[in-house]
This record gives sequence, structure tokens and C-alpha cells, in this order.
Amino acid sequence: MIRIPHESLKRFMRDVLAAYGVPPADAEVVSDVLIMADLQGIDSHGVSRLGYYGERLKAGVTKPTTQFEVVKETPSTAVIDGHDGMGHVIGTRAMQLAIDKARSNGLGAVAVRNSTHYGFAGYYPLMAIREEMIGLATSNARPCIAPTHGVQPMFGTNPLAFGAPTDEECPFLFDAGMSVTQRGKIEILKREGKPVPDGWSIDETGEPQPDAEKLLDDFMAGRASLLPLGGVGELLGGHKGFGISIILEILSSALQSGRFLEELGGGDREGRWEPYRLGHFFLAIKIDSFVAIDEFKRTTGEIVRRLRASTPAPGKDRIWTAGEKEWEAMERRAKTGIPITSNLQDELRALARDLGLAKSQLPF
Repeated sequence: MIRIPHESLKRFMRDVLAAYGVPPADAEVVSDVLIMADLQGIDSHGVSRLGYYGERLKAGVTKPTTQFEVVKETPSTAVIDGHDGMGHVIGTRAMQLAIDKARSNGLGAVAVRNSTHYGFAGYYPLMAIREEMIGLATSNARPCIAPTHGVQPMFGTNPLAFGAPTDEECPFLFDAGMSVTQRGKIEILKREGKPVPDGWSIDETGEPQPDAEKLLDDFMAGRASLLPLGGVGELLGGHKGFGISIILEILSSALQSGRFLEELGGGDREGRWEPYRLGHFFLAIKIDSFVAIDEFKRTTGEIVRRLRASTPAPGKDRIWTAGEKEWEAMERRAKTGIPITSNLQDELRALARDLGLAKSQLPF
């Protein structure tokens, strides 16, 4: 493994996206979302996804130039059609629209249809936090999770991201998919040649599948599923993760008359590319419409401080609240660089070579 300065890695991503026809301003947005994931230690949603986006651009199922159409609008709401453009561009514009509406009206909510994968969901609440607002973002996704007591993949990881400023430097930022794990983490296990832990997935007989490469193939063929938060059955709350996923599916599809569940694309059972047609939902809340911003930040900061100061479990020396680990990773990686495994180095070298970028900024 080597480490690359995040500025160099971001320049490389911009070059790759430009080579696929993404306009410079949009390439800047996409690379910023991706590098923020890498900085925060969310390696499943950073530069490791670059080749995947490239394949979809090359296949024509993601459009390099994003058309952002306002279909319906009120002073505090909007419905957007992304026309299969770059999800990161659609997401940032939609979140900014929600922020602008909240600034004028106290609340701003934007629903999106016909979008594509928009990177890690936590990026969008961070946009609201910088404006001293609360931010929320969610999305549906192509089916890969079975409902509780089922084995057929019916809904996606459906991430939920919620962020709020505090009186500390680190904001509160919760960002999680509604499955025990993410497809991206299984892709990392495949890249590293490691087995899939029990309790992450089931096949069509309800049994776990430890082979990461086979599991990814079975996902595409509809022969395997991830498990919802809480795992198998109801004993450990799998039905609760299932229920929250349905809530997020409704917000991400029913509010904009978009596709849902098994209607969502990405690839068919023969592995052929097709448009995602994903839906997103963004919410911005202007805090001082409810309470003075300093008072809110002080209360929120005190909530997380009291939780962290509570008694840790035996053998544990620290209690973490959402966003802390990522904040510390960001500070650390900004200085030491982004870790790139040998397998990922091979993928990026091949990508640079195929696009004629052999003399780009890659230092390996």
C-alpha cells in the first residue's frame, strides 16, 4: 500500500472524468465528492469507484453532461428530473436548492428522479452544516437487500445521512445504509482477496456466501441478498432496519413519481448495463427559524459530549458519536495522504493507460 496526496488524487480523477466527456465544472464536483469520501476513510465510495463510473459513462447509461430539470416547484419544495446525468452533480445542485429555499422559508425539501449513484450520502448534509443548517439526504438504490423473512433482493441499501452543527469543530454527521454492510465493502473484500463475514448476506436458500467475487455475481443475477440492519429475522431487530428502509424508499420515490424497488436499474440479470433511474430526497432546516443558532449548537454539542462521557464497556476506552471517526480520519489523511492498495493501483494504472493518461499525476 502507498499513500497519495489528496490533491494529486483529485486532479487524477478530474482528468479521468474529463476524458469520459464530463464538463470541467461537473468533473470538479464529482471529484470533490469522491475525494471527501477518501479523506473521511469511506474507501468504498472514493477513488475506488472511479472505474465503475467510467464504465457506465462509456456504456452510455450515465450521461456525461447533466441536465437538471425543475419539474415542479413551490417556495419551499421542488421536484427535479436528473435525466440519467452524474448523480454527484444532481445531488449537489438539489441540496443547494434545498438550502436556498430554507434560507428564505425556514425549510427546503427537494425530491429527485432519474438520477444515478451520487457518492457517499454524508457529503450533502455537510453542505447544509456549512450554512449553519440541519441537512438530511437519502436515496433509493438498485435491489440487493431481502426483506425480513425473505430471500429475494427487493430494495437497495437506501442510505440515510443526517448532519447538524455543534459548538465543537466536529459536526454531528450520521451516514449509514440500511443494510448490515454495503456492496462497496464487499467489492473491497474482493479486491483484497478476503472472505465475506457471516451475517452480511444470504443466498436464495438463506445461507451465507463467503466468496466475495461469487457474491457480487450472485447479487447481479438476483441469487443473493444483503441483510437489513439487525440481520436475519426479528430477534436482533432486522424488521426495524427493514421498516426504516421502506420509509426511505417512500421519500426517495413516491414524492417524485419515480421508480422503486425492483424497477430500479443498474444492470439486468445477464449483467448488461442499464440506467439506474434512482430517486433522492434532500431536506435543509434553517435552525434559527426555531431557536438561536448558538443555543442549538450548544445543546447539540452537550448531547454528544454527555454521551461520550458516559461509562464505557469493559475493554473499551472510548465512546464515539457519529462523525467523529470520519473527522479524525480527514485530519489525518489530509496530512498523510490517501492509502491506495496494490490492487487499486493496478486498476488506476489500467484506467490511465486506457484513457491515454499514462503521464498523469499517478506516482506509481
